[in-house]
Amino acid sequence: MDKTSSDCPYPGCFFCVMKEANPSKRRTSILKFFGELPSQDDDGQVLPISGLWNTAMAHPNDPEFVELGIFECMAALIWKGLKNRRWLSHDQNIYIPYYAAHIIGSYTMNMEEFAESAVHAGVIPPIVELLRGRLTWVEQRVAVRALGHLATYPSTFPAVASHGEVLELSIQLAMGSLEIVYSHFYQYVDRRLSYHCDLLTRGMGGVEMESRKAEEWASQLQCWSLQLINCFAFKSEFLSIICKPEFLIKLPGMWGGLVNENSPAGIGLLRTICHHKLGRGPVASCPGVIEALCNIARSSDDWQYMAIDCLLWLIQDPNTCYKVIDKAVPALTDLAEISTLGDHKKLGDSIINVLQDCMQSQGTSRNSLSSRTKEQIDEMINSRQRLKWEKNLLKEDLHIKQAAALVVKLEGNSLFSSGNISGAATKYSEALALCPMRSKKERVVLYSNRAQCYLLLQQPLAAISDATRALCLHNPPNRHAKSLWRRAQAYDMLGLAKESLLDAILFINECSQSNDPELSMRQNKVPDYAERLVKKQMRSAWLFREAAIKHGGVHCEGEAGDIYGQDADDSEWETASESDIGNDGQGDIGDEDTEWKNEDEMKNKYEKPSIKEVKHGYDVQLAEDDT
Repeated sequence: MDKTSSDCPYPGCFFCVMKEANPSKRRTSILKFFGELPSQDDDGQVLPISGLWNTAMAHPNDPEFVELGIFECMAALIWKGLKNRRWLSHDQNIYIPYYAAHIIGSYTMNMEEFAESAVHAGVIPPIVELLRGRLTWVEQRVAVRALGHLATYPSTFPAVASHGEVLELSIQLAMGSLEIVYSHFYQYVDRRLSYHCDLLTRGMGGVEMESRKAEEWASQLQCWSLQLINCFAFKSEFLSIICKPEFLIKLPGMWGGLVNENSPAGIGLLRTICHHKLGRGPVASCPGVIEALCNIARSSDDWQYMAIDCLLWLIQDPNTCYKVIDKAVPALTDLAEISTLGDHKKLGDSIINVLQDCMQSQGTSRNSLSSRTKEQIDEMINSRQRLKWEKNLLKEDLHIKQAAALVVKLEGNSLFSSGNISGAATKYSEALALCPMRSKKERVVLYSNRAQCYLLLQQPLAAISDATRALCLHNPPNRHAKSLWRRAQAYDMLGLAKESLLDAILFINECSQSNDPELSMRQNKVPDYAERLVKKQMRSAWLFREAAIKHGGVHCEGEAGDIYGQDADDSEWETASESDIGNDGQGDIGDEDTEWKNEDEMKNKYEKPSIKEVKHGYDVQLAEDDT
């Protein structure tokens, strides 16, 4: 370089170049730096690369370095690391391929013209080599990230797709990423590569921090692989490769975990696949996938609408409707009264219209539907007609119906308190038949109360159905605390740890934000029994669970088979309890259906060895809390 700081030990230092006051000289020096760096073998090269990494993260849309050859420089450095292992092992050069691929990914994530420049600079071949695992999983993570960005744009997707192995490698990585990270890093602390630890924690954490970050990075490796596959899934010619049963069946379980909850992950890819006629057939032929879609459709997470879309498209397709209709209708009819879900308006109306068309369609004979499915659709259609009919009633008549429903509900409460749970459920059903459809708050209470009855009667599927209906009717949707808790318990009965965990976390969030006087008097608004359930389900839904079982790096204890790797502690709970759900819908915890009593009984429930072993008389006492 022409000029460097007099006290700098490195000739041509990048940081000195950046201090150049003259813009023209600065650009000339940067251009020269990028051109010469790959051929140099001086110590300390990682320092300017890490500086470029910071700049790319902070200013990914700045064109200066892109125009001056940063892509050519980074591609050459990756090739150098792949071909010259002696150089790679010298000084701190082992970090350079990681930083180089990350820089490419950062500059291509927003700007299509930058992505085009990257492709012209030849970045794809060396990144594909990293994707193949020529180095380690850490480099695979940033390679799949960069390729995912390049594949997003119409102009650069063909360049990515021209490397035929990219799609297959991404599928293998999505399926095996958690096991790779677990077995190559997480499981054996004493075998962890020091540069992996430094990259994970930026030198600011010990073993526990490394383990936490490894879980986060493993999730990102899987989710970014799915994002790359998703780019291919938009093109029908690649669906035959993607829609293999062994891959489809695993997609619903690829959910990102709590550490990466902002990614649509597996359900996002399934939605893209189901949007294609060619994709719907293979999905419909996997019963396990349909069952998982129904669970996600009922859930309260951010991707609920994606599962609903999948089910509706499968039902609208005459070639797949008969395969999924009997499984999908129970879930969809539970959701028929939901109004708005995020940006998705009149979602319940869409569900009703699709199911109504299904009944009337000549392409799908009514004889192909089971009698139970016809019954459920008819009930849903009748409810809609009842709502229209009630609009023509006088207000006085509606008040009479509402008062009659209240009387029957109180009879149900009395039966519940006396231990007649089955009788109480019947009364709540009668009250629902009387209660005006527009009286949504009252119907929320009735559905939620009946869900509690079904819980105590050991009917978790019915409890999930009623709790879901209550959550759909609630304003805002999916925020009625007691229904969340009851559904979390029902999912727990069925061994659905992830679904139970998500509902329990939302329940805790509602508790923490509640204005309920009884809760406000407590030092900690979060009930102990809810905290205990969350901890249990976090162990059961742990991202590394399957890998840990396979590699023998776990311990199992208790009826839930709680699983964690080394260095586990209860601080995982703190992250979960602080999830930011929002603060709307406060005050519903004090609804007339529930008082916060008998907390000791609720705590004890999760100290029992199995929910099925709880005595019925004990359950009756427990339920007095909720009616």
